[in-house]
Amino acid sequence: MDMDMDMDMGMGMGIGAGTGMDVDAVVFDVFGTLTDWRSSVADALAGIGGRAGLHADWPAVTDTWRRHYRPALLKMVSGGLSWAPLDELHRLTLDEALADHGLEAFDEADRGALVQAWHRLRAWPDAAAGLERLHHSRVITATLSNGGIGLVTRLAKQAGLRFDCILSAELVKSYKPDPRVYLSAAELLGVAPQRLLMVACHPDDLEAAAGAGLRTAYIPRPLEWGPDAAPVPAPAGVDLVAADVIELAHKVTTVS
Repeated sequence: MDMDMDMDMGMGMGIGAGTGMDVDAVVFDVFGTLTDWRSSVADALAGIGGRAGLHADWPAVTDTWRRHYRPALLKMVSGGLSWAPLDELHRLTLDEALADHGLEAFDEADRGALVQAWHRLRAWPDAAAGLERLHHSRVITATLSNGGIGLVTRLAKQAGLRFDCILSAELVKSYKPDPRVYLSAAELLGVAPQRLLMVACHPDDLEAAAGAGLRTAYIPRPLEWGPDAAPVPAPAGVDLVAADVIELAHKVTTVS
């Protein structure tokens, strides 16, 4: 069956009866779930570092940078740090990661360019096709990212990811896993929380979404932290598990 015919079969259908769900909209985590942040940022570090004459294990530096991100984010959610846009949070944690690896020689311009690398992440190979199928169904699609509106809009455009709407934690001046982020998505899209499906590869994101009353879908991304990372099991109680965005789209647009 060709792609156009396959998409047409999904048009006008809600969430498939075979999934046991009935939702009106699907929102996606972006960093990790739809995009390969690790190799994209490692390549940016290697390119900028190489031009500066620096040498390091760039994937390891990338991992350190990302690991600094969550503690800082949670401090902002708890009120321990004043809220700031993600670009500022990325800059703060970049400085910490570079210091951890003895890479203080990166200058201000280089550091700014590295923060901008998060605006140009590569999409996983299945992401665009899966989103395109959802676009041709009755369900609304949107991001629900910790990335700011401008960041995610530019990222989606350059990566070829089509959404009906760009939503961000920035809209409530907080970050996931704050329940206000998930509930704001339901409110802004005009759907009840139980008719909104949150899709992510991160169990903690899905657990927080479920706690706010959303439905949840898990997509494993075994390469998110590189080929040697341990597998991440689906969280208990998740409503749907799909191998990738294409399978997710098939499950939510096909009635059995």
